[in-house]
Amino acid sequence: MDSAPGSTAGRRGPDWPVAAGVYGVLFIAGVVQGIIGSFQYSRVPKPVPVAALACCAAILLTCLLAAWALRSVSGALLPGIGWIIAAFVLSMPVASGTVIITATTPGKWFLYGGTLSVVAAVIASFAALASGPHRGPNPGSRPRSG
Repeated sequence: MDSAPGSTAGRRGPDWPVAAGVYGVLFIAGVVQGIIGSFQYSRVPKPVPVAALACCAAILLTCLLAAWALRSVSGALLPGIGWIIAAFVLSMPVASGTVIITATTPGKWFLYGGTLSVVAAVIASFAALASGPHRGPNPGSRPRSG
C-alpha cells in the first residue's frame, strides 16, 4: 500500500515540543497552586490548619498523578518546583514590610508541609518507577551483528 508523495501517512513529527509543553503546563500548575494556597492557607479559623493541610494534600496529589501520567520522576518534580518557588517567594517580606504567608501555625504547616509533600511525592514516584516492571529491549529492534 503506497502513500501519495507528500502525504504524512506513517510519519511522525518530533515529540519534544509536546513533552516541553506538558512539562511547562505542569510547572505552571504548581505555580498556580502555590499562589492560590498562599492566599487561602489560613482560611479556616480553627486550631487545626485544615486549609493548609488541604493545600499540602493537593500538591501531593498533583505531583503523584503527574508522575503516574508521565511515568517519570520529572512529572512529580516540575509541579513541586513550581509550587516551592511560588510559595517561598510569596513568603518573603516586601519593601513595605508586608508578608503574605505569616509565621503562624497555618503558615508553617503550609510551607513546611507542602515542601515535605513535594519531597514525599518525588521519593514515592521514584520508588514506584524503580520497582515497576523493567522494560526490555525494543521489540522492533534487532541485535547488531558485528
